[in-house]
Amino acid sequence: MEGLLSPWHILLIVAIALLVFGPSKFAGLGKGLGEGIRNFKSAVKDPDKDPAKDPAKDQTQEKKS
Repeated sequence: MEGLLSPWHILLIVAIALLVFGPSKFAGLGKGLGEGIRNFKSAVKDPDKDPAKDPAKDQTQEKKS
């Protein structure tokens, strides 16, 4: 398969990133990326709602503390 980003290329990039950053940083990067995508989707769905002032999010953060 010819192309810029074949599945083998993506797998190689992920493997190199895992070696460079280590498993803990790589997991944190994935978590941050997922939260960013979730915030973007919610902002597109309801532009008037501010995700930074979401009361449900505040309650989950208080439980973690």
